[in-house]
Amino acid sequence: MSFSHLDKHGRSKMVDVTSKETTERKALASGHIYMESCTLDHIMSGNVEKGAVFEVARVAAIMAVKKTGDLIPMCHPLNITAVDVEFIPEVDKSRIRIDVEVKLGGRTGVEMEALTGVSMAALTIYDMCKAVDKDMVISDIRLIEKTGGKSGTYKRKE
Repeated sequence: MSFSHLDKHGRSKMVDVTSKETTERKALASGHIYMESCTLDHIMSGNVEKGAVFEVARVAAIMAVKKTGDLIPMCHPLNITAVDVEFIPEVDKSRIRIDVEVKLGGRTGVEMEALTGVSMAALTIYDMCKAVDKDMVISDIRLIEKTGGKSGTYKRKE
């Protein structure tokens, strides 16, 4: 096994995707933010002083997806064609599941973009609610599925 971001001398490099075939690529990432039940109640009722938590976090996720190439050194800047962000409150577990799906037609995948979107959405929720709940925990950020490219389809086994 070798890492694609290292040259034969072990130096960092950006992968050359020039000769790769352009294909439709999609990635779905997911994560959770745990919180006090009253914090989740405030979010769901729209009673958070800083505003509409889900909508601000959705915009933050989309912006982060589009800026991933600026944030992660070896990521290519990509022409993202679609981003879908879903928030699924899980009241019984006092958490919110965050799903981000990213698509494009390109020569490299969008896994890092989807993971970055989930991360930024969770951080935005934390920022908007930290005045009432500093004990929130962001966890379980992971790739769920990816399609397209030479390596084909990946689906997490859970």
